Amino acid sequence: QAPRGLSAEEKRVKLLEIFHESKDFFQLKELEKLGPKLKGIVSQTVKDVLQSLVDDRLVQTDKIGSSNFFWSFPSERGNIIRNRLDVANSAKSHLRGQLQELNTSLEREKSARPESGKRMAALEKLQASKENIKALEEELNVYGVCHPAKVEEKKRAVVTAHEAAVRWTDNYTILLAYFTRQNGVGEQEIRKFLDIEENYEDIY
Repeated sequence: QAPRGLSAEEKRVKLLEIFHESKDFFQLKELEKLGPKLKGIVSQTVKDVLQSLVDDRLVQTDKIGSSNFFWSFPSERGNIIRNRLDVANSAKSHLRGQLQELNTSLEREKSARPESGKRMAALEKLQASKENIKALEEELNVYGVCHPAKVEEKKRAVVTAHEAAVRWTDNYTILLAYFTRQNGVGEQEIRKFLDIEENYEDIY
């Protein structure tokens, strides 16, 4: 007897298994028949589950003639994760260099003033970003690129890491404004001293 009461995520995983186990192309009507038969997915929910996978680029679709066909291969998901991991690692490397330069300047003021709450919050967010990337790398090594549930977790981790990197640039701007106010030094002078370019904040 087919299982019942699947969660939304379990339905996504099981629908992906149909594609990856068969390595074939399907129309929606075929999946609505195979879902209940092979994986216990209620037929009426297959369309919405399929659309969510298409939206997340885990399933590809194309119209051939008057019919829409859907397909997905494990290697496609692996490439998506690797590309996003590269972006996150690049952002982390850039942030690490900028943080080291900023810390060198701020360390001289540390003994004379209490630790800035904003700076501590920024450092915590950067650490969270580094931990997310580390966890992502470890999971990718353990599970490879063919485990649907883990691919979803990796995707969310990369997005979170990139968002943390973007938030760090905002905290950098706040720190720069605070430092200039407290020391009466011009923003351009600090940027020049730290060799920070004008487009530093533009991380996408």
